[in-house]
Amino acid sequence: MCLGLRDTLESWELQECHLVCVTTDNATNNISAMELNQWERLQCFGHRLQLAIENALKALTPVSAKQAVERAVGVCKKVASAFSKSWKKKRELAKAQAVLGLPPHQLITESPTRWGSRQMMIERFLEQENALSQVADKKTRHLVPSWQDVALLESLNKALGPLFEFTDALSGEGYVSVSFLKPVLHLFNNEILSQKDGETELTKAVKDGILKYLNEKYDDHATNNLLDMATLLDPQFKTAYIKEERVEFIKMRAAAELVDMVGATAPESAQTAAASSSPPAAEDDPELPRPTKKKKSLGSYFKKAGQSTTHSQPSRASIELELSMYLQTPGPDSETDPLWKQHETNFPLVARLARKYLCIPATSSSSERAFSASGNIITCKRSGLKPNTVDQLVFLALNL
Repeated sequence: MCLGLRDTLESWELQECHLVCVTTDNATNNISAMELNQWERLQCFGHRLQLAIENALKALTPVSAKQAVERAVGVCKKVASAFSKSWKKKRELAKAQAVLGLPPHQLITESPTRWGSRQMMIERFLEQENALSQVADKKTRHLVPSWQDVALLESLNKALGPLFEFTDALSGEGYVSVSFLKPVLHLFNNEILSQKDGETELTKAVKDGILKYLNEKYDDHATNNLLDMATLLDPQFKTAYIKEERVEFIKMRAAAELVDMVGATAPESAQTAAASSSPPAAEDDPELPRPTKKKKSLGSYFKKAGQSTTHSQPSRASIELELSMYLQTPGPDSETDPLWKQHETNFPLVARLARKYLCIPATSSSSERAFSASGNIITCKRSGLKPNTVDQLVFLALNL
């Protein structure tokens, strides 16, 4: 797989030296491929949150509480399955919804491969609980959950409900997402998953389990450095969500990377300038059109003798000054996407570093959507498509 990833870079004419990070799920082959290629890896936030929820539910104590939750969720699954397979039950459910004034929503079935489908199933079940109780007949009476089951489902929904709004928000492709991971984790720890008065023991236990898993997994040194750099380069956050003892280290790292970037581009700019300043060949060729003599302007007489058209490379002090001025500048509105179009003129060097880090996606949703599109294109009746044709069809499906 690691060789296949390198071949993909070559086929797209991408240079490995420009690869900053790869966002992957938790599959063992992905992790091994990143380690063999020595590429930096960021785990998909959606997968990590899903694993945190599953681990929190598995770690419930005592065992009786874990079994009670499994039973309540199992009843919910059976009810959703029964109503999804019977048009008569769907018709009766629609009548009950109209009488009770409930939204005409269908029940949702849990899908193991879809993030948050369990929570959406529970939320929809609780929404339609009264209608389901009216529709239940003798054959489906055993599917009606008890009040204990309903209480457990409400506790679960209270703990899990707010989380997947962040997953959906971080799964977009048209805006920056990686710089929001640190602020989201801070929000989880201080507001969303913090214990509140009046919550049940189940809700508190699930919240604690999710927080413990997320804080443990995001305590990795390499991941912390990556997320701190992305947060620093987002004008909305800068150093607000970086630990106080790490602020100076991240500043020094950002300045060092800027120096390296400037030093790497210096030979390229010198070659470009030399190529542009070299005289054109074969000026005496009669077949070539002679260039017209440019009229000298009045301002050219007052051009300073020391003025040059080439720009000197910025020093370490000027780079640190630009970085310091950027950090002191007031940030934009929280709804503004930090694509640096407004700041690039004032902080051109920091903007180059921002483009390097802020292009990293926080989740692997974009690749998942690409796989889904290819699965919809390559069907049993279209299994003979050539690879190049599939690539073009997937590209058109995702970009039109």
